[in-house]
Amino acid sequence: MARGARRYGEEDQEHYDRPRRRTRPRTKERPSYDDAVDGTVMRVDRGRLRVRIAGRPLDALPVTAMKARPLGRKAVVVGDRVRLVGDVSGDDGTMARIVEVEERATTLRRTADDEDPVERIVVANADQLVVVAALADPEPRARLIDRALVAAYDAGMDPLLCLTKADLASPDDLVSTYRALGVRWVVSRRGEDPAAVREALAGRVSVLVGPSGVGKSTLVNALVPGARREIGDVNAVTGRGRHTSTQVLMLPLPGDGSERRDGWIVDTPGIRSFGLAHVSPDDLLRSFQDLDEAASDCSRGCDHSAEAPECGLDLAVAEGRVEPERVDSLRRLLAARVRDTGD
Repeated sequence: MARGARRYGEEDQEHYDRPRRRTRPRTKERPSYDDAVDGTVMRVDRGRLRVRIAGRPLDALPVTAMKARPLGRKAVVVGDRVRLVGDVSGDDGTMARIVEVEERATTLRRTADDEDPVERIVVANADQLVVVAALADPEPRARLIDRALVAAYDAGMDPLLCLTKADLASPDDLVSTYRALGVRWVVSRRGEDPAAVREALAGRVSVLVGPSGVGKSTLVNALVPGARREIGDVNAVTGRGRHTSTQVLMLPLPGDGSERRDGWIVDTPGIRSFGLAHVSPDDLLRSFQDLDEAASDCSRGCDHSAEAPECGLDLAVAEGRVEPERVDSLRRLLAARVRDTGD
C-alpha cells in the first residue's frame, strides 16, 4: 500500500467507527466551581486526603477527598489550602474532590540526598520549623540540626530549637552553638508539662522534625491529648531511635477555641538525613540581611567558605561590620548544605 493512502474507503464500515482519542475539539471554558468550599489538608494516605473544612468546629469530622483529574500531576500535601466539591459531609463512605489548590505561602522541601535533583514537599503553608533534638539518649546530631535550619531559612520559616530530655543533660553547650544566628530555643523534661513549648507554638503553624528517638511523639501526645502517636525506644547498640510515626499529620493545639490563638502542629516521621540539593549558597545568604549585604563585595563565583579567596564576609569581619561568630555559624550551615557526615 502506498504511503499516505487511506486504509479504508468511505464505503467501508470501519470508516465510520468512533473517532480516535484526542480528536474531540477542545474548549477554553472551565468549570467555575462557585459551589466549592474551602479546606485545609490534614493528612495524605495512599491517594486519599483528609481535609478540614474551614469554619467548622475543630472536633468536626474531616472530609475524605481525592484530587481531581484536571490538577494533573500537581502534588497536594499536608497544609495545602484547597477548594472542594462533592459530598463534604464527612460521613462514612462519602468522597469529595479537590478541584483547586491555593498558592502556597511557604513550602518546606527536602531531597533524598544532596545529589538528588527531585524535590519532595514535606508540608505547605507552615510558618515555623521546630527542630526537635534530644540532649542525651540519643546524643544531639549537630549536622542534622544545621541542615534542618538551612531548610527552614530556604522556606522562609522561623526556626525554633526544641531540646528534649533536659533532665539528662544541660542545653547550654548546644544552645551556644546557635546563639550567633539568633535561633530561638525551648527545653522540655520528661514527665513535666511542656508549657514553654506550648507557648512557643501558640498561634503558629509549626512543623516538628527530628530523628527517631528524640521524644517527638511523646511531645506531641503531651501537647495534643488524644493524639495517640506511637512512641518508640532508642536502640542500645546504634544509639538511634526506631521509626514510629509513618505519616505527616496536622493536628490542632487545644486552647480556648480561637483557631488563630491555638495554633497547629504538623508531626512528621523521624528523619535520618535531610537532603538540600535544592538550596544554593545565595539562597541561604538571603536569609541573613547583614551577611547578604557583606557578601555583595565577594568576587564572582565565591562560595563564601573560609577558604574562598577575597570573600566579602572576611572583609566585613575585618572592618567590624559583622560579628565573626555569626560568619562562622553561617559557614557551618553552608558546609552542612554540601556535606553530610551522618553524625
